Amino acid sequence: MTGTDRDWPGVSVVMPVLNEEPHLAAAVGRVLEQDYPGPLEVIMAVGPSRDRTAEIAAGLAAGDNRLRVVDNPAGKTPHALNLAIAASRYDIVVRVDGHGELGDGYIVRAVELLAETGAANVGGVMDAQGRTPFEEAVAYVYTSPYGLGGAAFHQGDVPAGPADTVFLGVFDKAELLAVGGFDESMHRAQDWELNYRLRTSGRLIWFSPELRVTYRPRSSLPALAKQMYDTGKWRREVVRRHSDTASLRYLAPPAAVVAISGGTLAAWFGRRIGSRPLQLGALAPLGYAAFVAYVTATAPGALSPAARRWLPVVLAATHLAWGAGFLVGR
Repeated sequence: MTGTDRDWPGVSVVMPVLNEEPHLAAAVGRVLEQDYPGPLEVIMAVGPSRDRTAEIAAGLAAGDNRLRVVDNPAGKTPHALNLAIAASRYDIVVRVDGHGELGDGYIVRAVELLAETGAANVGGVMDAQGRTPFEEAVAYVYTSPYGLGGAAFHQGDVPAGPADTVFLGVFDKAELLAVGGFDESMHRAQDWELNYRLRTSGRLIWFSPELRVTYRPRSSLPALAKQMYDTGKWRREVVRRHSDTASLRYLAPPAAVVAISGGTLAAWFGRRIGSRPLQLGALAPLGYAAFVAYVTATAPGALSPAARRWLPVVLAATHLAWGAGFLVGR
């Protein structure tokens, strides 16, 4: 369907932006290259960044009247999204992150899917792509079922259909506002929590592999560990609020942390007092090390040798930081 076949609704792209100096211009550029046939605006909600993000956002907005900047003094993602949505003019809201790049035809197809399915929110694949060997390893862990790749939006081979949640999302704004928008007490996992409220109110969430967003992973081990730790903490909060969302996939990382730390402590103490049964606790960390070695050995051949060398560290950091965050809670 082309722009001459129908009247295309206006679209407001909302972007929570914080410390995105390396990626913001590319993310905004991919939105403007969408060639959407209807009215389009981009609202960047900029938090108090430690880099040149605010300067870059202001420069982009000065060069294109489709771009606007709103201030997000709280610096939190749900606050940014609600501020941008409140400032938006149009009835369809497209969420884009400052380190994500929309695939070709993303907005057109998403708007079509909203009309075709009657969904409140549609979304697609989080296509993680790294530029360095470390980022390449992180991208693989994001998509692997042994890492974070259990959800449909981490994979490209899942058929279109109803889903529990989707990556980012393209919303019917009226439906989004009807359930209260983003919960500002959820500093992370706010998209999952919002989709939970949409679903339990009887509204439809629709996943389509046609919709792809390139995601740029964290570029250092400390940044990855912090991201995973914070994500684990807030996933625990989702489970605390909505106990029916607990699943084996979410409980496996904290169980691994308990088993590895408990087994290591038992083995150490068993050696000190000469207890063979306690020394068997070493099987827990050894078993996890064997699991990591198996995942590394069976990773796709397309993974570069340098990325493969990073893979055991990235996999362990992802599991253990996520699990520790889940155990601690927010």
